[in-house]
Amino acid sequence: MRQSKNAGGSVGKRTARPRHYLMCEPTFFEVSYSINPWMDPSRPTSTERGLSQWKTLHDLLVELGHTVELVEPVAGLPDMVYSANGATVVDGRALVARFRHEQRADESPAYLEWFRLHGWDTRQAAYVNEGEGDFLCTGDVILAGSGFRSELKSHAEAQEFFGKPVLGLTLVDERYYHLDTALAVLDDNEIMYHPEAFSPQSRTLLADRFPDAILADAADAAVFGMNAVSDGLHVVVPEQAERLPDQLRERGFEPVPIDMTELLKGGGSAKCCTLELRARP
Repeated sequence: MRQSKNAGGSVGKRTARPRHYLMCEPTFFEVSYSINPWMDPSRPTSTERGLSQWKTLHDLLVELGHTVELVEPVAGLPDMVYSANGATVVDGRALVARFRHEQRADESPAYLEWFRLHGWDTRQAAYVNEGEGDFLCTGDVILAGSGFRSELKSHAEAQEFFGKPVLGLTLVDERYYHLDTALAVLDDNEIMYHPEAFSPQSRTLLADRFPDAILADAADAAVFGMNAVSDGLHVVVPEQAERLPDQLRERGFEPVPIDMTELLKGGGSAKCCTLELRARP
């Protein structure tokens, strides 16, 4: 726990709260097709290096006091390592993803089975919905992205299923095809985001609701600085981000740099590899 000053100048305390994550070991990681601008099958990838970076992240989360469970990887599904896309989990309820691209479609049954076997109240999404890739919880509101992957209809479905208001945001830069590549939740009502990734209307919505948000520049966004994992104090961010660590420290957070460059070749980083499991309060 540490003291910090928020943007308004008042003193507050940052507290790391234990989290519960689901991860998937990248046993079959490779880039054999392209469904986002980061994926280039002609560029060499290393499964061994991907495994090493993933394990560093896994072990770091455990060292920080968090619980990590594993879903079994499936041969032929190299993107299953990006477990955040597998579902959105709020108050003990899991809305399992329905993927836009056929290359990832078979991930849904694997995640659906895991949640059902582990006793979660589970539903398969009816509309294209790519889990925490596009649905991020902030306090009593769920921020929901659209524009490249999740359908607008999925926002209403999530609102009905979870019984929480959903605020829709439109992504306009194909490099930031999921919400969690352009925005990160730092604490219940604190976020950081890259404004240029959003439509003008969405920028206005974000500025109104989060006037004290950390704004990331283009350089830090381009190394997936927004694809970060926060426990309310520690923020796991790519070590290639240059300005972001200082911005986080100014707000009382403790940045924890990590190298995820191999897994970035598939279009994901630390957040993409961690699905938060939120049990009932």
